[in-house]
Amino acid sequence: MSEERHRLLAEAAEPRRARLDDARKLARLMAAAFAADPVMNWIARRGARRAAGLERFFFWILTSRAIPLGEVWMAPTGGVAAVWLPPHTPPTAGGFLEQIRLLPMFLRLCGFPRLLRGQAMGDAMERHHPSDPHFYLAFIAVAPRLQGLGLGSVLLETTIRRIDAQGAAAYLENSNPRNMRLYERAGFVSRGNIAPPEAPPLIAMWRDARKRALSAQASSSLSQ
Repeated sequence: MSEERHRLLAEAAEPRRARLDDARKLARLMAAAFAADPVMNWIARRGARRAAGLERFFFWILTSRAIPLGEVWMAPTGGVAAVWLPPHTPPTAGGFLEQIRLLPMFLRLCGFPRLLRGQAMGDAMERHHPSDPHFYLAFIAVAPRLQGLGLGSVLLETTIRRIDAQGAAAYLENSNPRNMRLYERAGFVSRGNIAPPEAPPLIAMWRDARKRALSAQASSSLSQ
């Protein structure tokens, strides 16, 4: 293992909570990491304005929903991050007025031609979202230049240990077939494809609650 990879893996194993002043950096990370994601490719607009639309979308999620809830974890240098939502958090922004307020942001992401695709995918996700209490992994992102080094796997395992210490279940939707083994190794089990017709697969995955105590080192690294 190279010295650089060893350092990056050590960082992923000792993440810190993201702060609001990390949001711009993390939005850029996620926009880059999901640029070639099959489901995001189906939803997001094409052309030169696509990258800006993705970044704005992730910035909104981070600042308005995720970071304030305290379950966004990142490596200190920001090359990998996991966006969790704690139990009892609505998976999507609800209410008709809220949807109207967010319409300009979704137009920037999807453009008019793909706006109905975005709505159909969001509706499918909300319709199939579990009602049992759980932590929801909205996104896990690794910078493209660092993918393949195992950083996502280490960060996922580290944050899962904290969820297990609380005796909680976990849920995610996998939008990329290449990540199935990653999630299965972490204990997630497929509940099937929930994507709307003609969309790429979106696989709902559930992990039953488990109970294990955090080690002193893990507790320290995940309490910052």
